[in-house]
Amino acid sequence: MRKVAVALLALAVILGLASPASAGWKPPRGKLVMTGAIGDYVPGVIDDPVHDPTLFADRGTYYVFSTGILNPADPGGIFARRSRGSLAGPWESLGAIALPEWTRAYGVNHLWAPHVVRRGSWFYLYYAASSFGTNRSAIGAARTRTPGVLSSWRDLGPILTSDPSKNYNAIDPDVFFDGRTWWIAFGSFWDGIKMQRLEDMTRPVGEVLSLARHPENPPNPIENPQLFHHGRYWYLLASWDFCCQGVNSTYKTIVGRSTSPKGPFVDRTGKRLLDGGGTILLQSRGNQIGTGAPDVLFAYGRWYMVHHYYDANANGVIRMQIREIEWDRQAWPYFRPDE
Repeated sequence: MRKVAVALLALAVILGLASPASAGWKPPRGKLVMTGAIGDYVPGVIDDPVHDPTLFADRGTYYVFSTGILNPADPGGIFARRSRGSLAGPWESLGAIALPEWTRAYGVNHLWAPHVVRRGSWFYLYYAASSFGTNRSAIGAARTRTPGVLSSWRDLGPILTSDPSKNYNAIDPDVFFDGRTWWIAFGSFWDGIKMQRLEDMTRPVGEVLSLARHPENPPNPIENPQLFHHGRYWYLLASWDFCCQGVNSTYKTIVGRSTSPKGPFVDRTGKRLLDGGGTILLQSRGNQIGTGAPDVLFAYGRWYMVHHYYDANANGVIRMQIREIEWDRQAWPYFRPDE
């Protein structure tokens, strides 16, 4: 058994996911103590928010991409930061991936809610172009082999759109592979969380599936889907209620699960997410208000979730937090209540 553990640690080092400074090295646990550029705002000095984060790794470096800086006069592209240390940091801000000109037709003040996945040697970035409160929206894509070189991202244009004739909103993309098929989940308000099969990494095809709705419908305040597989189940995370109101935000993260990535997803009580079900996984804790926009990463043999929050100790500055996902005996995810 000890030989197996050593071999796994050696593999993690090769992949850049561990640094065996000593034989006692252990993966980060619980609520990580975040360091470095995890979000800050000082009027006229620094504007460095981390809203709607996506978390991924490449050759020993961790990256978080997030919603761009809000600026109606000069709309912000997707913002990037990295950690060459651990998931806890120290994190450093890298600046923004340039705003594609085609997105201006959607009245953007910034690009929203990115998600990054890897396929082979390519990294694909998906993002939303919209204006607040409308479903005249588009999901765009870009790709690169060197994600930390922001100028290397080549934009691929819009891949999925919505307008008032549709019953959904094409924002908040989540792209994942189920072992056979690539999918894109998306959606906000309107008729809830949707999903469609990807013929390739930029071409949704076939039926638009429905996955989840909020119990208050309308206005159906649910968005930011995140799907992943663990053990026997597929898990669907989503954000409920309202973001973007600083310390008055009511955002929270809910979860449901299914044996199929297409659902039906149910909560702990067995209620379908399509019928307004959803078990609260994380809501405001201490100074962290409006904990939502989840993304997950499997590292060190464990699952971790990144989310944004509004810091009540700093007038609602938008910051990021990473937490280890733990699992109970019924295979439901949870976070320790004191963290």
